[in-house]
Amino acid sequence: MAASDPHPRSHQHTPGRLVCLDAGALSVRIDEEINRAGRHGTPLSCLLVVIDNLAELAREHGAELSEQTFAYIAAALAPELRGFDRIGRPSDGELLLLLPGADGPRGEMVARRVLDRLRTIKVEAEGMRRALRFSVGLAAWRKDVGGEDLLAQARAATRRAQTEDAAPELATPTPLDIGSPPALGRDRPS
Repeated sequence: MAASDPHPRSHQHTPGRLVCLDAGALSVRIDEEINRAGRHGTPLSCLLVVIDNLAELAREHGAELSEQTFAYIAAALAPELRGFDRIGRPSDGELLLLLPGADGPRGEMVARRVLDRLRTIKVEAEGMRRALRFSVGLAAWRKDVGGEDLLAQARAATRRAQTEDAAPELATPTPLDIGSPPALGRDRPS
């Protein structure tokens, strides 16, 4: 697999800068950030990124493509985030961006930047370049919501983004409320 990327700065790695956490370390970090947000009354959001056509690409080009693609995307997104934001893999096929200090509107701004960045990445395998399709869901933490619930809200928003007939950039976000996490968008290659 090779990736075509017009943003070479995404490959620069600052020591100590945004390592992609595994599911266990990410779960611990989410709980830490929820505790911190609760103690200090600060906002917290998380952004879930799903590559919609990754399974199809892996079937065509091999299983290692998934891991290589996620590692590449995590590295490409790191420069778009602050030093205290975190990137992790809550499960196969998902990439979570944990955004301490970001409320829903600020999380949406990050989501738009992330989608703009993701749109530039293409996968090249066996001499063919293919665009990736992404769905992005945003969940903003509220008091009395735990880490698993926050992740479930982000997953629900991502599923909504996958099923809505959204414009290629971003679907219209819905208000942040307990029953209806926003579906931020779906990016389809042009």
